[in-house]
Amino acid sequence: MKNIKIEVTLEELLLLTTLMSDQLFRREFIDPKMPGYKGDPAEVARGKELVFRLKSVARGASGLPMVAESRRAPSHLSPNRNGVPGAV
Repeated sequence: MKNIKIEVTLEELLLLTTLMSDQLFRREFIDPKMPGYKGDPAEVARGKELVFRLKSVARGASGLPMVAESRRAPSHLSPNRNGVPGAV
């Protein structure tokens, strides 16, 4: 596979990763509910890997620490009686 290099600003990269994440969410959770939809789980997985790589590049460019993204609820939400963080 041939690599392609492009130049984007940090703001453009952040916008692209946000748009890509939104599209992946749609392909994973919304599109499968449409009649006749035929998804490609491998494509969604490759997309998630790409978004993770691009977000890592953005974090590196912004000077933020390079840590893995947590898949847990944000820590600023206090747990409710069930011990599960509440939604806003």
